[in-house]
Amino acid sequence: MTRALRFVPIALLVVLVAGLVWRLAVPDNREIQSRLVGQALPEFSAPPVLPGKAGVASTQLRGGGPRLVNFFASWCVPCIAEARLLMALKAEGVAIDGIAIRDRPEDVARFLAANGDPYARIGADPQSRIQIAFGSSGVPESFVVDRRGIIRYQHIGPIEAGDVAVILAKIEEAK
Repeated sequence: MTRALRFVPIALLVVLVAGLVWRLAVPDNREIQSRLVGQALPEFSAPPVLPGKAGVASTQLRGGGPRLVNFFASWCVPCIAEARLLMALKAEGVAIDGIAIRDRPEDVARFLAANGDPYARIGADPQSRIQIAFGSSGVPESFVVDRRGIIRYQHIGPIEAGDVAVILAKIEEAK
């Protein structure tokens, strides 16, 4: 009997480690959502990144129809893949504003020339302050904002083909 008792601590340790590994492998929540979903957008003003194209300010996102605010960067590889789908959303009538994160105007101009320009306005966020205020964790990331300036939906990561219908539905709900 005493010999069997010696293995109890080892068995308990194995069970504990297996439980920890399982919880790390299968988290409760797989998406990190901004706490601002359902809240008013933060006050901000992003100066224009390119000559001839207006910057973006929180005041401009209130009063019109719903808009998609897209955080992107010319150095972001997934942003390149997302660009054609943003163009498709624009073709569907979605108003899109861009906020360029830690980017240079010449790089943004090159990025848009190569991948298309779906943006009505593009603002610069050189220190990621606006991105952080939105609760965004990286690029690309997009937010649906309703006409009252309330964030209704957050899409983390690049928009893919299967996400277009979801974003169109969220834009429709935000009307």
